[in-house]
Amino acid sequence: MTETLYLPTARYTWGGDEFLFVEFDEAMNLTANYLSTTVAHGLSTLDLPGVVDVCPANASLLVRFDPDVIRAEDLKRRTQELEGQARESTQYTAETRIIEVPVWYQDPYTAEVVARFREGYHQDPSGTDLDYAAKVNGLADAAEFIRRHHESPWLVSMVGFVAGLPFMYQLVPRDRQLEVPKYLSPRTDTPPLTVGHGGCFACIYSVRGAGGYQMFGIAAAPIYDPEQHLRDFRDFLILFRPGDLVKFRPVDEAEYRSIQQQVEDGTWRYKQAPVTLDVEAALADPDRYNRTLLEALDGADD
Repeated sequence: MTETLYLPTARYTWGGDEFLFVEFDEAMNLTANYLSTTVAHGLSTLDLPGVVDVCPANASLLVRFDPDVIRAEDLKRRTQELEGQARESTQYTAETRIIEVPVWYQDPYTAEVVARFREGYHQDPSGTDLDYAAKVNGLADAAEFIRRHHESPWLVSMVGFVAGLPFMYQLVPRDRQLEVPKYLSPRTDTPPLTVGHGGCFACIYSVRGAGGYQMFGIAAAPIYDPEQHLRDFRDFLILFRPGDLVKFRPVDEAEYRSIQQQVEDGTWRYKQAPVTLDVEAALADPDRYNRTLLEALDGADD
């Protein structure tokens, strides 16, 4: 991979009197995302008086604070200390989990919305989002794109935009990453649990609403459960956390309906396994590293 563990010193800027913005790089990469997530975790663990919110993003970090409780320069100094500790670490690792997400690709729900938003919205009104995605990636057809989409894991690089929506970055060499531009103009409708793609990022729309990512299918189970009805949401109403790993698994209509029934009954559980996110291993030999992740998931209980 063209990425390395070296990055220049982060850029610290202020947003008014209440926000500290830390930019680790201008573009998404595994090292910048690791630093963002690690520093954010460190700040949360310190539980500094006056720190209101810590929001890690793809390659940056936003901290909201109360200047009447903590001095801006003190917050910056503590954040820089955490950045230095993360950079000086001998191991770029974090304990996390890999989660299997069943997806009905080429489903009728996203297909109906795709058909409604073509002229004036999409780069290629004559086809489907999957056809277009395959074309711009130089692939034979939609089936090959789907295979490439689900065969390797994805890193949850950040969670946001709407409640519980994960942005995901594919753990493959740069020259094999799937990249698809967003719609020319945003849609006013996107089905809930749509599996979408914009730029190099995959996402799952947690709720119905507007959106501009290409649409490839629909996830079979919730990723946002405000009533915390399902067991996977007992601790928190949002499934994904930055640093999680995701493996999509294609399902047909029959299995999709079966999973929907389990969700309705309250018995659905996501298949998942604890793993170590190792940035160096992922950069050095991504295919080998991905095999270890998938082996851990295969060994997990259903």
